[in-house]
Amino acid sequence: MLFFNDVSGIIRLAEQSEIDPAAWRPMLRALYVPAGVPMWTSFNAAHSFSHLDLHLDGRWLLDRLSPLLGHDVAAEALQRQAEVQDVGPLAALAQALAGEIGSPSRAPAFAESLAVALVTGLVAPAVDAEEETGRQGGLTPWQMRRLRAFLERRGGKASNAELAQEVGLSEGWFSHAFKRTTGKTPLQWQQEQRISAVKECLMREDLTIAEIAARFDFADQGHLTRVFRRHAGTTPSAWRREALAR
Repeated sequence: MLFFNDVSGIIRLAEQSEIDPAAWRPMLRALYVPAGVPMWTSFNAAHSFSHLDLHLDGRWLLDRLSPLLGHDVAAEALQRQAEVQDVGPLAALAQALAGEIGSPSRAPAFAESLAVALVTGLVAPAVDAEEETGRQGGLTPWQMRRLRAFLERRGGKASNAELAQEVGLSEGWFSHAFKRTTGKTPLQWQQEQRISAVKECLMREDLTIAEIAARFDFADQGHLTRVFRRHAGTTPSAWRREALAR
Protein backbone atom coordinates (compact mmCIF):
# COMPACT_ATOMS: atom_id res chain seq x y z
CA MET A 1 0.00 0.00 0.00
CA LEU A 2 1.30 3.44 -0.92
CA PHE A 3 -0.38 6.75 -0.11
CA PHE A 4 0.09 9.57 -2.59
CA ASN A 5 -0.21 12.15 0.19
CA ASP A 6 0.88 12.25 3.83
CA VAL A 7 -1.66 10.67 6.21
CA SER A 8 0.56 10.22 9.27
CA GLY A 9 -1.22 12.95 11.24
CA ILE A 10 -4.71 11.61 10.48
CA ILE A 11 -4.60 7.80 10.30
CA ARG A 12 -3.18 5.58 13.03
CA LEU A 13 -2.30 1.90 12.79
CA ALA A 14 -2.12 -1.10 15.14
CA GLU A 15 -2.00 -4.90 14.99
CA GLN A 16 -4.57 -5.21 17.81
CA SER A 17 -7.92 -3.50 18.12
CA GLU A 18 -8.12 -3.38 21.91
CA ILE A 19 -4.89 -1.75 23.08
CA ASP A 20 -3.92 1.46 24.81
CA PRO A 21 -4.58 4.33 22.36
CA ALA A 22 -1.05 5.56 23.05
CA ALA A 23 0.29 2.33 21.50
CA TRP A 24 -1.23 3.12 18.10
CA ARG A 25 1.32 4.55 15.66
CA PRO A 26 1.06 6.89 12.65
CA MET A 27 0.27 5.36 9.27
CA LEU A 28 3.32 5.97 7.09
CA ARG A 29 3.32 6.63 3.35
CA ALA A 30 4.10 3.07 2.23
CA LEU A 31 3.54 -0.32 3.86
CA TYR A 32 4.22 -3.95 3.08
CA VAL A 33 2.12 -6.32 5.22
CA PRO A 34 2.62 -10.11 4.96
CA ALA A 35 -0.46 -12.28 4.59
CA GLY A 36 -2.12 -13.15 7.88
CA VAL A 37 -0.92 -10.10 9.80
CA PRO A 38 -3.95 -8.31 11.31
CA MET A 39 -4.22 -4.56 10.87
CA TRP A 40 -6.58 -1.98 12.36
CA THR A 41 -6.71 1.69 11.42
CA SER A 42 -8.23 4.67 13.19
CA PHE A 43 -9.02 8.11 11.74
CA ASN A 44 -8.93 11.11 14.05
CA ALA A 45 -10.25 13.67 11.55
CA ALA A 46 -11.89 13.96 8.16
CA HIS A 47 -9.29 13.64 5.43
CA SER A 48 -9.09 13.18 1.67
CA PHE A 49 -6.40 10.88 0.35
CA SER A 50 -5.55 8.61 -2.56
CA HIS A 51 -3.55 5.42 -2.43
CA LEU A 52 -2.53 2.32 -4.36
CA ASP A 53 -3.52 -0.90 -2.60
CA LEU A 54 -2.06 -4.12 -4.05
CA HIS A 55 -2.85 -7.68 -2.94
CA LEU A 56 -0.12 -9.95 -4.31
CA ASP A 57 0.23 -13.73 -4.10
CA GLY A 58 3.11 -14.67 -1.78
CA ARG A 59 4.43 -17.47 -3.98
CA TRP A 60 4.32 -15.21 -7.01
CA LEU A 61 6.34 -12.58 -5.16
CA LEU A 62 8.88 -15.10 -3.87
CA ASP A 63 9.44 -16.50 -7.37
CA ARG A 64 10.26 -13.00 -8.65
CA LEU A 65 12.32 -11.72 -5.73
CA SER A 66 14.43 -14.88 -5.33
CA PRO A 67 16.59 -14.22 -8.43
CA LEU A 68 17.19 -10.66 -7.18
CA LEU A 69 17.86 -11.27 -3.48
CA GLY A 70 18.42 -15.02 -3.14
CA HIS A 71 15.68 -17.44 -2.08
CA ASP A 72 16.37 -17.50 1.68
CA VAL A 73 16.82 -13.73 1.97
CA ALA A 74 13.69 -13.07 -0.11
CA ALA A 75 11.62 -15.54 1.93
CA GLU A 76 12.77 -13.93 5.19
CA ALA A 77 12.12 -10.40 3.90
CA LEU A 78 8.60 -11.26 2.76
CA GLN A 79 7.71 -12.47 6.26
CA ARG A 80 8.46 -9.07 7.82
CA GLN A 81 6.22 -6.03 7.84
CA ALA A 82 7.80 -2.87 6.39
CA GLU A 83 6.71 0.74 6.86
CA VAL A 84 8.33 3.74 5.12
CA GLN A 85 7.58 7.46 5.38
CA ASP A 86 10.19 8.75 2.90
CA VAL A 87 8.85 7.05 -0.23
CA GLY A 88 11.20 8.81 -2.66
CA PRO A 89 11.14 7.05 -6.06
CA LEU A 90 8.55 4.56 -4.82
CA ALA A 91 5.89 7.23 -5.39
CA ALA A 92 6.83 7.46 -9.07
CA LEU A 93 6.67 3.66 -9.39
CA ALA A 94 3.25 3.63 -7.75
CA GLN A 95 1.97 6.41 -10.01
CA ALA A 96 3.19 4.53 -13.08
CA LEU A 97 1.64 1.28 -11.88
CA ALA A 98 -1.69 2.96 -11.04
CA GLY A 99 -1.76 4.46 -14.53
CA GLU A 100 -0.93 1.13 -16.13
CA ILE A 101 -3.66 -0.64 -14.16
CA GLY A 102 -6.24 2.01 -15.02
CA SER A 103 -5.31 2.31 -18.68
CA PRO A 104 -2.85 -0.36 -19.89
CA SER A 105 -0.40 0.87 -22.51
CA ARG A 106 2.02 -2.05 -22.61
CA ALA A 107 2.10 -5.82 -22.06
CA PRO A 108 0.96 -7.09 -18.64
CA ALA A 109 4.58 -7.95 -17.82
CA PHE A 110 5.30 -4.22 -17.59
CA ALA A 111 2.76 -3.71 -14.78
CA GLU A 112 4.06 -6.84 -13.05
CA SER A 113 7.63 -5.53 -13.16
CA LEU A 114 6.51 -2.24 -11.62
CA ALA A 115 4.77 -4.14 -8.79
CA VAL A 116 7.91 -6.22 -8.14
CA ALA A 117 10.06 -3.09 -8.11
CA LEU A 118 7.68 -1.44 -5.64
CA VAL A 119 7.79 -4.38 -3.21
CA THR A 120 11.57 -4.66 -3.58
CA GLY A 121 11.91 -1.00 -2.69
CA LEU A 122 9.95 -1.61 0.50
CA VAL A 123 11.67 -4.77 1.74
CA ALA A 124 15.19 -4.40 0.32
CA PRO A 125 16.54 -1.67 2.70
CA ALA A 126 16.35 -4.04 5.69
CA VAL A 127 17.82 -6.84 3.59
CA ASP A 128 20.75 -4.66 2.53
CA ALA A 129 21.54 -3.81 6.16
CA GLU A 130 21.58 -7.49 7.06
CA GLU A 131 23.82 -8.39 4.15
CA GLU A 132 26.26 -5.65 5.19
CA THR A 133 26.40 -7.15 8.68
CA GLY A 134 27.21 -10.53 7.13
CA ARG A 135 29.93 -9.05 4.92
CA GLN A 136 31.60 -7.57 8.00
CA GLY A 137 32.00 -11.03 9.49
CA GLY A 138 29.04 -11.07 11.87
CA LEU A 139 25.68 -12.78 12.01
CA THR A 140 22.74 -11.10 10.33
CA PRO A 141 19.62 -10.04 12.30
CA TRP A 142 17.59 -12.85 10.75
CA GLN A 143 20.19 -15.38 11.92
CA MET A 144 20.01 -14.00 15.46
CA ARG A 145 16.20 -14.18 15.37
CA ARG A 146 16.43 -17.77 14.21
CA LEU A 147 18.78 -18.65 17.08
CA ARG A 148 16.42 -17.11 19.65
CA ALA A 149 13.46 -18.99 18.19
CA PHE A 150 15.49 -22.22 18.22
CA LEU A 151 16.34 -21.83 21.90
CA GLU A 152 12.71 -21.02 22.76
CA ARG A 153 11.56 -24.20 21.02
CA ARG A 154 14.27 -26.27 22.63
CA GLY A 155 13.74 -24.96 26.14
CA GLY A 156 17.33 -25.68 27.25
CA LYS A 157 20.91 -25.02 26.28
CA ALA A 158 22.36 -26.02 22.89
CA SER A 159 25.86 -26.82 21.75
CA ASN A 160 27.84 -24.59 19.38
CA ALA A 161 27.50 -27.26 16.72
CA GLU A 162 23.69 -27.26 17.03
CA LEU A 163 23.51 -23.46 16.91
CA ALA A 164 25.83 -23.32 13.90
CA GLN A 165 23.75 -25.92 12.06
CA GLU A 166 20.58 -23.91 12.74
CA VAL A 167 21.94 -20.93 10.77
CA GLY A 168 23.83 -22.94 8.15
CA LEU A 169 27.42 -22.17 9.22
CA SER A 170 30.43 -24.26 10.17
CA GLU A 171 31.05 -24.46 13.91
CA GLY A 172 34.37 -22.62 13.70
CA TRP A 173 33.05 -19.74 11.61
CA PHE A 174 29.88 -19.55 13.70
CA SER A 175 31.84 -19.02 16.93
CA HIS A 176 33.89 -16.23 15.31
CA ALA A 177 30.84 -14.53 13.77
CA PHE A 178 28.81 -14.83 16.97
CA LYS A 179 31.51 -13.21 19.12
CA ARG A 180 31.91 -10.43 16.54
CA THR A 181 28.14 -9.78 16.55
CA THR A 182 27.34 -9.96 20.27
CA GLY A 183 30.69 -9.50 22.01
CA LYS A 184 29.94 -12.72 23.89
CA THR A 185 30.54 -16.43 23.46
CA PRO A 186 27.49 -18.54 22.55
CA LEU A 187 27.52 -20.00 26.09
CA GLN A 188 27.53 -16.55 27.72
CA TRP A 189 24.73 -15.39 25.43
CA GLN A 190 22.65 -18.50 26.12
CA GLN A 191 23.00 -17.95 29.84
CA GLU A 192 21.76 -14.37 29.46
CA GLN A 193 18.77 -15.57 27.43
CA ARG A 194 17.96 -18.24 30.04
CA ILE A 195 18.28 -15.75 32.93
CA SER A 196 15.91 -13.37 31.11
CA ALA A 197 13.42 -16.23 30.76
CA VAL A 198 13.90 -17.13 34.44
CA LYS A 199 13.12 -13.53 35.44
CA GLU A 200 9.94 -13.62 33.37
CA CYS A 201 8.95 -16.89 35.07
CA LEU A 202 9.72 -15.50 38.54
CA MET A 203 7.41 -12.58 37.85
CA ARG A 204 4.52 -14.45 36.26
CA GLU A 205 4.38 -17.96 37.76
CA ASP A 206 4.07 -19.27 41.29
CA LEU A 207 6.82 -21.89 41.02
CA THR A 208 9.55 -22.71 43.50
CA ILE A 209 13.15 -21.87 42.61
CA ALA A 210 13.87 -25.59 42.30
CA GLU A 211 10.99 -26.02 39.85
CA ILE A 212 12.22 -23.07 37.79
CA ALA A 213 15.76 -24.50 37.79
CA ALA A 214 14.43 -27.79 36.39
CA ARG A 215 12.29 -26.03 33.76
CA PHE A 216 15.26 -24.09 32.36
CA ASP A 217 17.70 -27.01 32.42
CA PHE A 218 19.88 -25.96 35.36
CA ALA A 219 21.46 -28.81 37.33
CA ASP A 220 19.65 -27.85 40.54
CA GLN A 221 18.53 -24.85 42.57
CA GLY A 222 22.08 -24.09 43.69
CA HIS A 223 23.32 -24.00 40.10
CA LEU A 224 20.57 -21.59 39.09
CA THR A 225 21.27 -19.38 42.12
CA ARG A 226 24.98 -19.14 41.30
CA VAL A 227 24.39 -18.27 37.65
CA PHE A 228 21.57 -15.86 38.50
CA ARG A 229 23.69 -14.05 41.09
CA ARG A 230 26.51 -13.68 38.55
CA HIS A 231 24.16 -11.99 36.06
CA ALA A 232 21.74 -10.11 38.33
CA GLY A 233 23.84 -9.47 41.43
CA THR A 234 21.32 -11.13 43.75
CA THR A 235 19.53 -14.43 44.29
CA PRO A 236 16.36 -15.45 42.40
CA SER A 237 14.29 -15.29 45.61
CA ALA A 238 15.51 -11.79 46.49
CA TRP A 239 15.03 -10.60 42.92
CA ARG A 240 11.45 -11.93 42.91
CA ARG A 241 10.60 -10.19 46.20
CA GLU A 242 11.97 -6.86 44.98
CA ALA A 243 10.28 -7.17 41.57
CA LEU A 244 6.87 -8.01 43.00
CA ALA A 245 7.11 -5.21 45.55
CA ARG A 246 7.53 -2.53 42.89
